[in-house]
Amino acid sequence: MRHCDHETPPPAGSRLTRRSLLLGGAGLALTVFGGRLLAPQAFAEGIAGAAQAAPGAPVIVSVFLSGGVDGIALLPPVADPRYTPALRPSLWVDPASTLPLQGSSALRWHPAAGAFKQLHDSGRLTLFPAIGYEHANGSHFTSRHFYEVGATDPDGATGWLGRWLDRVGEDHNPVQGFTVGPTLSPALATGRVAVAAAEAPSAYTFETPGVFGGGWQQELLRGHERLGQLTSADPVLGPARERHRDAADLRRTLATPLQSGAVAYPDNRLGDRLRDTARLLGAGLPIRAAALDAHADFDTHAGQDGVFGEQVAGCGAALAAFQADLEARGLGDRVLTLVWSEFGRRPEENGSGGTDHGAGGVAFLIGTRVRGGLVGEFRGLGALDEEGNLLPSSDFRALYASVLEQWLGHDAAAVIPGADGFARYALLR
Repeated sequence: MRHCDHETPPPAGSRLTRRSLLLGGAGLALTVFGGRLLAPQAFAEGIAGAAQAAPGAPVIVSVFLSGGVDGIALLPPVADPRYTPALRPSLWVDPASTLPLQGSSALRWHPAAGAFKQLHDSGRLTLFPAIGYEHANGSHFTSRHFYEVGATDPDGATGWLGRWLDRVGEDHNPVQGFTVGPTLSPALATGRVAVAAAEAPSAYTFETPGVFGGGWQQELLRGHERLGQLTSADPVLGPARERHRDAADLRRTLATPLQSGAVAYPDNRLGDRLRDTARLLGAGLPIRAAALDAHADFDTHAGQDGVFGEQVAGCGAALAAFQADLEARGLGDRVLTLVWSEFGRRPEENGSGGTDHGAGGVAFLIGTRVRGGLVGEFRGLGALDEEGNLLPSSDFRALYASVLEQWLGHDAAAVIPGADGFARYALLR
């Protein structure tokens, strides 16, 4: 397999400093990255300021399907004469078992992709059947890094969404770029403003070293609130007490448990994280961009037939539930979900009943305002690159530039290197 780097580029954001911050009111143990030194009052200011400045601001949620999704299995090219059991002895999908793909006679959905099909049929999913970049790198780490930084630059130190936040974000609102997971998503790595990561929301807590529960805990909270109610003309004490009041107000406001929606999610990691994302957005937290890893490994070098359908069904069900949950909460028009993977797989099956790293992968945009349909054609198994891999018909940087300008309302040239050289796709209705 060629075009695999021996030296792995450091993930974007790996040079950022990090600070742990227990945000008691939201019940979130945050790891805060970048930005200025954060104090409780700074966080309160950031929350209030961001919520007041942009209460209806658009939100983007990035979902990573790790391992390289096999687009040929997800979207069997049933009309291609080269798609035969000889090409894929154990992975060939009988066309009679596939599901129709609206707007295409060349491709159909895998039998397990019913949730994706329903989203697409309803106009809530735009499909990129062959997305990537020229001369694709076959390394998981390098190709993923390119997608995360928004450029084919192994030295990229900030993520494409992080650079956008650096231009539009708040200095002291770490949840503006929020990773639902234990570590920061490199796509959200910033150079200036604060961003954060947390595994999951939990019940409300407020912790102070040496003070645990009972009357001591309640007295601490009452004292904290009373301190904020005091006034002072002193140029230091006055603002400090105001900030105590802000922090107390924030704690009280966010002490209400995050509300679960009426939509049932599948019992998998992606479902759990998307449910938490919907709860956080529904609580009004000023999240501008969220990112999460689906933890559904598509790196199927062996025995692919036994796991692929289950992974597809699980991811599709979680994404469909998330979209339904957002709409039920009245957030459908505010949130755009981008689903991506670092590359596709090779057309031919390998000797272990799996597929190896290829090019021309798949991506989805999901939301109530997407145009739906397909972006970029599937060029077929007779039009392969020099390594025998699928040729991309859309570029991930062009997708990012289109999202920035059409959804986020920001000049793509300020975020994506060489943006003026990429096409723009009509993404929204």
